[in-house]
Amino acid sequence: MAVEIIAAKVPSLWPITAEVNTIKVGGIRIADLILSRFPALPDNRTVAVRGDFLPSLEFAALLATGAGNCVVKDASDGATLAEVTIPGKLGVTELPLDENSTRIRHPWDLLSLNERLVGAMTSNDIRGTVRAGATLDGFVKLGANSVILPGVYIEGNVVIGENCKIGPNCYIRGNTSIGDKCHVGQAVEIKNSLLGDKVSVGHLSYAGDSVICDGVNFGAGTIISNLRHDGRNHRWLENQEFLDTGRRKFGAIIGEGVHTGIHTSIYPGRSLAAGSCTTPGEVVSRSK
Repeated sequence: MAVEIIAAKVPSLWPITAEVNTIKVGGIRIADLILSRFPALPDNRTVAVRGDFLPSLEFAALLATGAGNCVVKDASDGATLAEVTIPGKLGVTELPLDENSTRIRHPWDLLSLNERLVGAMTSNDIRGTVRAGATLDGFVKLGANSVILPGVYIEGNVVIGENCKIGPNCYIRGNTSIGDKCHVGQAVEIKNSLLGDKVSVGHLSYAGDSVICDGVNFGAGTIISNLRHDGRNHRWLENQEFLDTGRRKFGAIIGEGVHTGIHTSIYPGRSLAAGSCTTPGEVVSRSK
């Protein structure tokens, strides 16, 4: 039998509209991360896991080897996160959620997961081209047919997908993950962020502690702020209630297919809805 991934769209991830299991974090689809946690299953067992639930290795092993049918529920909202079915076994045991497993409920959960995965890298994996004059000061995973041009400085661990063009003369730092077919260009700084596929940040821009979804294009001079002047944690408005993100530095959440006009400035902790645009020189002080 096999592990089945149940597709999950999570409204509280807005403006991210993709199914969570399809999102890539640290260069790996979350569905594949879930599958990687499980050992080989006995032939008589089926495990169904929601696409927004990443069990710890220990918890996945328990689900794979336990003696009977069981279900895992999140006590906070009653959601069924995983279910084990063994033909011929009667009854169902409800297992408590272990503290080392992860449920992705908010946009900053993706940042935290990316930080953990990319930060754990201990070696380079270079399958593309690094041109003379580029500096790698950390561990880098570079996908096939991608190129890092002269003047690029990478500080810390970074994942770059396939068919990307990085540089010239840009700065990438923190635990950053960049998807496939991306362009990060001249005088751009990307810090501790998660970029999806086909993202273009071509000129004179800054993105820190942000999630930028697939197909986004930044006009030249687009700047995302990530720090409150009072130094307090950023808050996020959800269902008419402000939630503490637990993050002192938190940039923006940019939905799929967004285009920003040149010289757009985005306040920290703001979001842009999928498919939206900004005008040249626009100041985004409220999510839109």
